[in-house]
Amino acid sequence: MRSLPLSRRRTLAASAALLAAVTLGASAQPGTYPSRPVTLLVPTAAGGTTDISARMLGVPLGTALGQPVVVDNRGGGNGAIAAIAVKRAEADGYTLLMQYSGYHVITPLVSKQTPQWGPQDLTAVANVISAPQIVVVRADLPYKTMAEFVAYAKANPGKVNYASSGNGSLQHATGAMLEQQAGIRMTHIPYKGTGPALQDLLAGQVDITFGTAPPFIPHIHSGKLRVLATTGKARLPSLPDVPTTAEAGLPKLDATSWFAVYAPAKTPKPIVDKLSADIAKVVGTPAFQKKAEEQGATADYQTPTQLDAKVKKESEDWAAVVKAAKIEAD
Repeated sequence: MRSLPLSRRRTLAASAALLAAVTLGASAQPGTYPSRPVTLLVPTAAGGTTDISARMLGVPLGTALGQPVVVDNRGGGNGAIAAIAVKRAEADGYTLLMQYSGYHVITPLVSKQTPQWGPQDLTAVANVISAPQIVVVRADLPYKTMAEFVAYAKANPGKVNYASSGNGSLQHATGAMLEQQAGIRMTHIPYKGTGPALQDLLAGQVDITFGTAPPFIPHIHSGKLRVLATTGKARLPSLPDVPTTAEAGLPKLDATSWFAVYAPAKTPKPIVDKLSADIAKVVGTPAFQKKAEEQGATADYQTPTQLDAKVKKESEDWAAVVKAAKIEAD
């Protein structure tokens, strides 16, 4: 048999070696990941529910992975700074994002600028925590139930001032949803974050606001604020006497926030599957569930497929609210 030319043999040998390396790398990838610390970016400053969610997950997930999970706060730009950093990171599972639903769903709908990132730039890994927003008013106001508040707002169009954490925020959109579903008109007062909005609520400058429970619970217990309803499908264990908006006569007012782990687009499926499985184990522990309840939230693991489906549905629902209210971000 005639032998192949030397150059051809070398080409074939190099191709075979490359194929073997790729095959070996692909097959070894799930078994060797992670071999160094994993960074979990947080798109907010320390102290909020997104940050708390990341820190609750970080230590036990690191134990499950066998490598530390380092929480890194990259607040700013309505979540864009952290999201862009994850978008640009290597798709190798070592840079992750603890994403907040307001940034993931609402921000792309209300942005006036060409987006530097979008949901398509990220791969869903797992939902971790869900936290319904609560409807909070000053305790000195006359309405004590959701029905009384709606009746007052109908009788006084535009007189009720509601605070949000900013134009185009989830709280802004929640106020618009309440207006549309209850047939009322309020005056929107945007702030630069939940903290300033809460301070003006306590100072009597605004009447009502929305948000996840943790920042408000101390003031609720002290009697300075009153909760009219929670916007989720079930009552909060930390506020068992507070009805849901559905129980209060607004069955379609569901404005639950959620906090989920995302990876860069094109992260290999074996890595995503491993991360998701380990997160499921952590979220399923009684210790994690108890911590979530203490934060006015619930441990709520969802698979990548379930998370993608939720984002699609919520994007459609909120798009209608945003369009009707003509909401735009600053």
